[in-house]
Amino acid sequence: MPTESAPKRRRIQRSPSPAYKLDDADDSYEPYIPVAQRRQARLAKLTSWGVDKDKSRSPQDEQDEREDEEREEERRREKARKERTLLMEAQEVHEKKAAEDAKKTEAEKAEEADAEILAAIASRKKLASDLELAKGVQYTESMKTTWRPPKFIRDRSEEEHRLLREKYHILVDGEDIPPPIDNFTDMKVPDILVKFLKSKRIFTPTPIQLQGIPTACAGRDMIGIAFTGSGKTLAFCLPVIMLALEEESKLPFVRGEGPVGVILCPSRELATQTYENVLTWTSALSKEGRYPSLNVLLCIGGISMSDQSHVMNKGLHIVVATPGRLIDMLEKKRFTFDSCKYLCMDEADRMIDLGFEDDVRNIMSFFKHQRQTLLFSATMPRKIQDFAQQSLVKPILVNVGRAGAANLDVLQVVEYVKQEAKMVYLLECLQKTPPPVIIFSENKNEVDDIQEYLLLKGVEAVAIHGSKTQEERQYAIKAFKSGAKDVMVASGVASKGLDFNDIQHVIIFSMPKEIEDYVHQIGRTGRSGKTGIATTFVNMNTPEQTLLDLKYLLMEAGQKVPPFLLSIDDPRAAQGGSLKGCPVCGGLGHGISNCPKLEDTQRRQMASHRISDDRGGY
Repeated sequence: MPTESAPKRRRIQRSPSPAYKLDDADDSYEPYIPVAQRRQARLAKLTSWGVDKDKSRSPQDEQDEREDEEREEERRREKARKERTLLMEAQEVHEKKAAEDAKKTEAEKAEEADAEILAAIASRKKLASDLELAKGVQYTESMKTTWRPPKFIRDRSEEEHRLLREKYHILVDGEDIPPPIDNFTDMKVPDILVKFLKSKRIFTPTPIQLQGIPTACAGRDMIGIAFTGSGKTLAFCLPVIMLALEEESKLPFVRGEGPVGVILCPSRELATQTYENVLTWTSALSKEGRYPSLNVLLCIGGISMSDQSHVMNKGLHIVVATPGRLIDMLEKKRFTFDSCKYLCMDEADRMIDLGFEDDVRNIMSFFKHQRQTLLFSATMPRKIQDFAQQSLVKPILVNVGRAGAANLDVLQVVEYVKQEAKMVYLLECLQKTPPPVIIFSENKNEVDDIQEYLLLKGVEAVAIHGSKTQEERQYAIKAFKSGAKDVMVASGVASKGLDFNDIQHVIIFSMPKEIEDYVHQIGRTGRSGKTGIATTFVNMNTPEQTLLDLKYLLMEAGQKVPPFLLSIDDPRAAQGGSLKGCPVCGGLGHGISNCPKLEDTQRRQMASHRISDDRGGY
């Protein structure tokens, strides 16, 4: 076996060792310099180099240096921001706001607060069906109709139209306003109906009819405002009767068809009264056989719809309804709104206020096509007007007098009567005028107490309020209207729109908190050009703010203001603010921040939320 040869060794080349010279006389030797001296020398060198560099550096170098400084400053600010707390920021904002508020007057602060509240309640979605809102459907053109004013009226100049409106104190606002017409015949109302109206001593249109009927007949959306007893019912009923007459003449309606128009009312009594008026006018039309008969349906709670089966078995032309029962009938498909073109809301400020707004939206969801919408009321605060203008299509505002103003044909008498003396003094007030007389009270129990007291004193009186059955309410109104009873004691349910013949005297036993309710209550007298008296009892229990609203209302109407009302000072005047009316309720004696209607609305909302929360626990 061969043996392995041993590996060869390689010589490792090492670097030569350094040579040290130890000769002290060598010139290359550098003496030792202490560290401190070396640092000073280096610093001096750098400083002198920086000065030289400043003299010779370019603009680019200067820009780079500025950018470096800005970045460094930004880093410092960011660090400071992180170190700041939210509490510190809130404190600074509060101090800044306090400094700004210190410069403002009390009036400016109040106006800002009112503007904030108004902006908060104005952010409501417009009045349309859920389907239209969901799909973003928006109508830009008004409804088209076949009605046109006579040629001689169309040929009149705009100046002539303006002078006619000024003559009757009619204010209008909108685009392409139809001309005012001061004659029923020129409005193309059927001659039979004109003859019937004359038999009822209605010879010429009232101001709201003079402008309102042509506007409605032209297919325009409309907001109609006029004082109580000014003939608003005829202004919105006549156009829908003429529309239904035209549709029936083209092709007769059969069962399951219609209605053409619907009139919504906030109370059963007002709906019943409107229904009876429409029935009277349509019956007069068909009396001589020249015009077809129209079917009118009353759709309210508290009555059996089977009693009107003879109407339901035919085609429907007009429905007069309250929201709750109408929704029930539509959901049961007893009739549809497939061909409905006309929607009118009487006492519209109540109809589209928070109480009925959801019901109105629900009703609108049953419409399949565009409709003509009309809103009528005696009290239409600015908040409701603005909201309605957003919801209607090119609306026309027709206003006869200030919205919420009292009827000038009513003599308003305000008397200070102690609470315990009211009942006794009531008997004295009843001697002022012959019957019939209406007495209003805000409290249902008080209504019953007043009726019982009057009956004990031998006065023929009936009572009506929301807790009574429909049969009791109908009996009370029928007995009072027929003259069988001399006095009707009522809560607010009878104050809206109800028309009673020859009421010479209204007594307000307890002043309502909301001034617009007072306007409606005194408006039961002084209707259709007649005069009347309204006596109001006030005392220490009446809120001062309500008395201030009453004071301004009397001053506006040129009525006598009693000394105890004149002595009430307006706190807004002391602040130097402008005395503008409340945009929510129309009261002249307070701003939106003190509005009793807004407070009541918020209280109802909170109560409804509590009820829904309680139900959610089960």
